[in-house]
Amino acid sequence: MEVVNPQAEQKTMLPNSSATLVLGILSLVLGCGTLGLILGIIGLVISKEAKQMYDKNPDAYTGYGNLNAGRVLCIIGIVVGGASLLIVIFWIVGITAILGTLAGFAAM
Repeated sequence: MEVVNPQAEQKTMLPNSSATLVLGILSLVLGCGTLGLILGIIGLVISKEAKQMYDKNPDAYTGYGNLNAGRVLCIIGIVVGGASLLIVIFWIVGITAILGTLAGFAAM
């Protein structure tokens, strides 16, 4: 005989919890560049409504683990994407400064 929990049947999956997890994973994998940064931001934005729904009535929803893991991965993806973007900007500025210095020496 199988025992069925009546409350488990009434719970619904949080909207966008799986999408947040997928975007978090993609933002981490594609974090070396602006694409990871963009995906992380999108993942955090779409998770906001689901988190508010869960906070209002936690007994009515499942999938909070996916939502939470996705949010953490999105934050890490944003940090990695932002850091890589800063590195690229510093690299471009450094190369431009070196080339400008070399052009100044060539003009002497």
